[in-house]
Amino acid sequence: MSPIYKVWKWLFALSFMLTGVTVFALPPDSVSLLFVGDLMQHMPQIAAARQPDGKYDYSDCFKHVAGEIEKADLAIGNLEVALGGKPYSGYPAFSAPDEFAEAIRNAGFDVLLTANNHCLDRRGRGLVRTLDVLDSLCVLHTGTFRTREEREGQYPLLIVKQGFRIVLLNYTYGTNGIPVSSPNVVNFIDKKLIRADILKARLMHPDVIIACMHWGIEYEQQPERQARDLAKWMISLGVDHVIGSHPHVVQPVEVWKDEKTPDRHVVAYSLGNFISNMSSRNTDGGLVLKLSLRRTKGITRLDKCAYAFVWTSRPVLSGRRNFEIYPSSFNPEGMRDMEKRRFFNYLALSRDFFRNCTRGIKEYFFDRKTNETFVELK
Repeated sequence: MSPIYKVWKWLFALSFMLTGVTVFALPPDSVSLLFVGDLMQHMPQIAAARQPDGKYDYSDCFKHVAGEIEKADLAIGNLEVALGGKPYSGYPAFSAPDEFAEAIRNAGFDVLLTANNHCLDRRGRGLVRTLDVLDSLCVLHTGTFRTREEREGQYPLLIVKQGFRIVLLNYTYGTNGIPVSSPNVVNFIDKKLIRADILKARLMHPDVIIACMHWGIEYEQQPERQARDLAKWMISLGVDHVIGSHPHVVQPVEVWKDEKTPDRHVVAYSLGNFISNMSSRNTDGGLVLKLSLRRTKGITRLDKCAYAFVWTSRPVLSGRRNFEIYPSSFNPEGMRDMEKRRFFNYLALSRDFFRNCTRGIKEYFFDRKTNETFVELK
């Protein structure tokens, strides 16, 4: 065992002893929800996944995090690419191989959010093909629709898990200036539309309503005042939690106490990048956000919540064939020096930032050996 690993292991164990660790065990009347940030495919990622036979293999990308994703009762991610078919392309007009979506499904994701600024990168044909591929994989999706009639019948998205009625909303600030072609529909951030959708959601008798917003300013770690005001407004209308994406860096996570009830509301302004080829400061990682809802005497409320940091390694750093997502508790033994420095630098910067701006929520760690323990730090 290397001296570096011995020190790392000792520090990891010490952090548990100092903070008071409890296992995040769910009673039978609870449901766990897991959210991640942007699922992206730049050209180096596509090239790394390409096999000699012309097919694409993304299985290594999620192997260190799949256990945590699968364990959640409901796992949700932001699909920030079109599945528009060949020729495949990265930024600025994404079209990823279908095998990417298949790997996401195999990693344990149940729902993909499609309302984002890249959903029309292959225009209307790409929007429709993306939904067709997700349907063929039996992956639920929301935010974009083939027709207005489809939106009317399938939105807000109602999912029943563990006997809980969970409603998801999804909106984007824009589509990079590409107009929506009829009959397709993209959910844009519009208060009149959102108000009507929230009222419709409330008529579904949900246990929880969660608004997933594609908003904010890229690379800015503090949310706009506009996002804070919009989150407060949606919660006043009946939304329980707000989860954000788009800036490609993590932004604060806050737990708000309701002004009139014992309820608590999680507002995560940006979960950052879950997987990408972005390497600018703070863009090479993101957050896993986990919520536990519990029903007591017919009333459902937030019971527990925590976040975990993840970081994306790449072949130029690791020497391995493909991109791989590492949880913060990943064993660093065997990492190359540069890879290790980048990994720990991301964690140090992110933790330092969160130390000053999170409210009412703490970090947790995937179990390093089995990937099966959800640990909450009190």
